[in-house]
Amino acid sequence: MPLSPANPINSVDKKLAGLDHLRALAIVLVLLFHYRLFEHPDWIIPVGKFGWTGVDLFFVLSGYLISSQLFLKIAHGVKISFKDFFIRRFFRIIPAYLTVVAIYFCIPYFREWEALPPLWKFLTFTQNIGLDISKTRTFSHAWSLCIEEQFYLLFPLTLIALTYFKFGRKGAFLIAGLFIFGFAARIFCWNHFVEPLSGKDIFPAAWYKWIYYPTWGRLDGILTGVTIAALFQFLPTVMTRLAQYGNVLVLVSLGVLTCAYFLCEDSHSYAASIFGFPLVSLGYGILVIAAISPSCFLYRFRSLITEKLAAWSFATYLVHKGVIHLAQQLFSKHGIAANGNLMFVICFLASLAGALILHMVIEKPFLLLRKKITG
Repeated sequence: MPLSPANPINSVDKKLAGLDHLRALAIVLVLLFHYRLFEHPDWIIPVGKFGWTGVDLFFVLSGYLISSQLFLKIAHGVKISFKDFFIRRFFRIIPAYLTVVAIYFCIPYFREWEALPPLWKFLTFTQNIGLDISKTRTFSHAWSLCIEEQFYLLFPLTLIALTYFKFGRKGAFLIAGLFIFGFAARIFCWNHFVEPLSGKDIFPAAWYKWIYYPTWGRLDGILTGVTIAALFQFLPTVMTRLAQYGNVLVLVSLGVLTCAYFLCEDSHSYAASIFGFPLVSLGYGILVIAAISPSCFLYRFRSLITEKLAAWSFATYLVHKGVIHLAQQLFSKHGIAANGNLMFVICFLASLAGALILHMVIEKPFLLLRKKITG
């Protein structure tokens, strides 16, 4: 089916202002949430409490953007090349990631805490499996990148298999099955590995190990993004109608996320563990639909600030904990209160400065090299 010019999926390879706003929102949420782990002003606790969902927003965005590219090829009868896909992902992710991994292992002073997981877990993107933050807490935020890399590996291979065996129409059943699997996996892990430890000191670490970090428990965001891409590509009439109500969708998204906020007020509860992740993903999924709808103010409004935050979001995510640790160590020696607002501003700006350096020195050159290789 020909794509109409108004269809936002036509702009998969073009920067959309709405998605830049959401990337910027996601990284700010993550920064606020993780800053709570260091010395901080009192206001950071309530403001950053829901910041963990920034990762879920990144998941939805990744699922949507990657799936859109691949679904567009399928719709146009173009064969998916895993080699080309892998090369593009490799040059986008791996150089910056390995640089930061090297810094963590070679410069102990950069580490926000002491113990690191073994190197092979970082190199194989399996750090999120069995991650026990009571023992290996340093660079723990790489867990989400592990899930995304696993997705980048398995999703194109799955699509290639589905198209080869002409099972493309049954892909919807696979997505639905994975959603159900996520629910079932969290319920099983809760009942067998988490709930029996309730009231014990190791309960929080067990919750993170079995509910929060594992791939099987965090499929909701990526699957939501995949579903949005599939609907835009294969049910364009339905999505075109939805896209007419972009601003309304923003309000609906805020309503869903508000419900998720109260549901997850105790993030370690059964309700939050089982239903919180899909509800958060649904809220952010609706927000993504709004952001790519021409009728929405997020789509029309452009901002240099969010554009830059979006461009540096991956680098910021990689370095921010180490940079915050260094900044607090350095500036607290010069009389600046570690738990003060000035220190927060310094740490925030230092994180962006560190991200900019990583972006300019590593990310940008390798993206230019990718362009030369792939054309």
